[in-house]
Order: sequence, then C-alpha cells, then structure tokens
Amino acid sequence: MTVYPDRAPFMRPTFGRSPSLPVPSGPDTAPPPASPVDWARRRRADRAVRRMSAAEDRAVHRLGRDWHVIEWPHALLTSSQAQQAGTAKPQQPSNAGFLAIGPGGIFSVSLAQHGRSRVLIAGDVVQISGRRPPYISQARRDAKRASKAISAAIGQDIKVFAVLAFVGSGPISVNGLPKECIVTSYRELDKVLDSTGRRITGTTAEKLSQVARNPAIWVNQPYGAGSGYTWHPEGATPGDKGTARG
Repeated sequence: MTVYPDRAPFMRPTFGRSPSLPVPSGPDTAPPPASPVDWARRRRADRAVRRMSAAEDRAVHRLGRDWHVIEWPHALLTSSQAQQAGTAKPQQPSNAGFLAIGPGGIFSVSLAQHGRSRVLIAGDVVQISGRRPPYISQARRDAKRASKAISAAIGQDIKVFAVLAFVGSGPISVNGLPKECIVTSYRELDKVLDSTGRRITGTTAEKLSQVARNPAIWVNQPYGAGSGYTWHPEGATPGDKGTARG
C-alpha cells in the first residue's frame, strides 16, 4: 500500500488581501513623504487662516454693543446652490467675512488678506502682486445674496451694503473707488461702520439679526414671509390695531 503525504486543501484564488494575512510594512510600502514645498504651503495656509481669524475677531470686538455680528453662512449657501443647480460639486465660497447689523443698516463684510503686498485699487479692479482677484465682485455678490434671503424672509425689500476690508500691513493705493462697495482696512472697519449714521433703531436691528441667524432663510430659498416669522412696521407691536375706519 502506498501512503501519500498529507497535502494542503485546494485554495481558490482570491482577489485582494485577506484580513488574516499580515499587512506588509516597510520603506517600500510607506506613503511618500511630503516634499518641502508642500510642507511650506501648508504652513503658509495655516498661518493665513489664523491671521484671518484674528483679524475678524479684532474687527468684531471693536464694534459697539449696538451692532450684531452673524457669521457669513457660506457653507449653507454653497450647498444650497449646488442642490438647486443639480451639481454634485458646490461652488467655491467667497472670502471670509460676516454680516454686521447695526444703526447704519445691514453690511456684508468680506475680508481679503494681502499680507505685506501693495494693494492697487482702480474702480472695480483690485491688483495685488500682479494678480487681479475678483474681490469687489465677490463682495457685491455676497451682499446681494444676503439681501435676497432676508428680503424673502420678512416680505420687504432690505438693502444690504457690500464692504471689502483688507487684512495686512502693506500699503493700499486708491485711484478710484468702486461702485456699491465700501473699501477699507480691517483696522478702520469699526470707524467706517459707525460713520454710516443711524438708519434703523436698535429694535429693528435686533429683529433683523434674529432673521439672519435662522439657517432656514439661507437654505430654503425662496423662503415664505409668513413661515414662522411676522415682520411688523417700525414702532408697531403684534397687539397694535389699525386706526383707520371705513
């Protein structure tokens, strides 16, 4: 009788690595190290984000108690626009900034960082280090978005003023101011907003800030004026009755 040695059972070929097998490790399988250029770019981007955040906090803290500051809902706007357009990739958000609501009205403040570079402004054209970023058009577009959302929420036309504030230590040269956009540095932002006068009362500013803080007005556009909020004229309350008689 012939005795054959024990053989391993037949194994079907499998695709991919079995979870029971050890995962190889070593210099050949490790991810490639980041290049010095990539590392420097990440460091610059992190510093830029920190500087923008510090500048925004400084500008906000300088405003008085009469002002209400709401963070710009860029993420909500871009995702809502992508859903309405039926695209999987949302549009790139505009500059960092916030909404400032106070005695002078509603202002859409956009922050643009230029570092130590000189800023040249000629009307709607902004030039920094040979480049011409569309800061003016983006600031006006953000103001129109805010005006459309808030106006639809309360059922009245609300004007939102565009403001472009530059963050940096480089000089700013102006050869002509743009239309429908206030241009300033972030250090002078509080003075510029305070110099706009008194267009609305503190009660109206509080009402408008409550509307702007509602995420539904930014996502569900157009937003019905009678859905959860009723706008009353200046100086009127919900209990007031009309004096006109037929």
